[in-house]
Amino acid sequence: AKKEAIIERCLTHQVHVLNVPAVSSWINGELSFSQIRNIRIEDLLEREPIQLDLELIRKELTGKVILVTGGAGSIGSEIVRQLIPFQPKKVIALDQAESALYDLELQIQERYKFHNLETVIADVRQADRMHRVFEAFRPEVIFHAAAYKHVPVMENNPSEAILTNVHGTRIVADLALEFQAEKFILISTDKAVNPTNIMGATKRIAEIYCQSLEKNTATRFITTRFGNVLDSNGSVIPRFKKQIEDGGPLTVTHPEITRFFMTIPEACQLVLEAGSSGKGGEIYIFNMGRSVRILDLAKKMIRLAGLEEGKDIQITFSGLRPGEKIYEELLADAETTLPTHHNKILIAKVREYDFKIIEKEIDELIGMFKDQRNDRIVTKMKSIVPEYVSANSIYSSLDQPA
Repeated sequence: AKKEAIIERCLTHQVHVLNVPAVSSWINGELSFSQIRNIRIEDLLEREPIQLDLELIRKELTGKVILVTGGAGSIGSEIVRQLIPFQPKKVIALDQAESALYDLELQIQERYKFHNLETVIADVRQADRMHRVFEAFRPEVIFHAAAYKHVPVMENNPSEAILTNVHGTRIVADLALEFQAEKFILISTDKAVNPTNIMGATKRIAEIYCQSLEKNTATRFITTRFGNVLDSNGSVIPRFKKQIEDGGPLTVTHPEITRFFMTIPEACQLVLEAGSSGKGGEIYIFNMGRSVRILDLAKKMIRLAGLEEGKDIQITFSGLRPGEKIYEELLADAETTLPTHHNKILIAKVREYDFKIIEKEIDELIGMFKDQRNDRIVTKMKSIVPEYVSANSIYSSLDQPA
């Protein structure tokens, strides 16, 4: 808080702020010029370091075979990196992005000196391929991070959203059960709460399936929900950085739009903590701190770049994108929360679904893929998730009048 106040004061008076690393990291006790860097927006959004129950996590992960789907993505790759200190027997990073997976493999070998990483090119939507992966490696813990996540893109491609986010999740969850994995941790999103878009609704359906599958099984199914992560692929901060480099303008969708932010390492630490402490059936939500107005974020980034808004660079408003909310929520209106052993992790109390009913509903939803009728697909999704009410979308016409 003190650092943020100092930076804010300096920026107000056009003072250029630089960041010097801790004395302990100076080279041979001397500060090198190369170690001095500009203040980043992430420095203004960071919070107190998270205190983890390392012994609990170690007990759950040491010596285990761990599968990370979406392992080359921003969240999946960080989970892979954070698993290494706990000395798993093997980590399987699975993704369909060949180049990103190759880069991760080199980084893990060269920087982390970890040689028990297996990189697997596979699509979670292909049941036969995923069955072979489980048969070959017998994972004991699964972190399921593979998903389509871009709200406007999924709004235009509902059939692909259900195929990856619903069908793909079901395939991996069913295999976890078949091969008697100990735990399956679903990486979900705050956009699954009172969803207003295709992406959020598909993630909510994935949550419902995993939670209802939990009943009377040896495999423990756990869901973790959090908001936007800084610097993740496609997030607003890399976009603003690029727009500043290009001379602007910075495009903000709405002057009042706000978002919760968390750093990638912070989010992944809480995923490991929640995944390790979960007994099964829980939906964990993370304390994301205070929400941030995107317009304020854009203005701070301009000032950090040493520029002046309105003079050196402009901010324009482009209008809300299809399916986009002005404010994100971490809890649905009808939900309450229970505390856990960790002050940044809460358990959401959500209504339960009967597995046989939800299985049939999802079968029907996936079956609609072949006809490519978006209106029918979205109507079915709204019947499964009654709180799904479209915002700023062509699918608003499918909502029941209040």
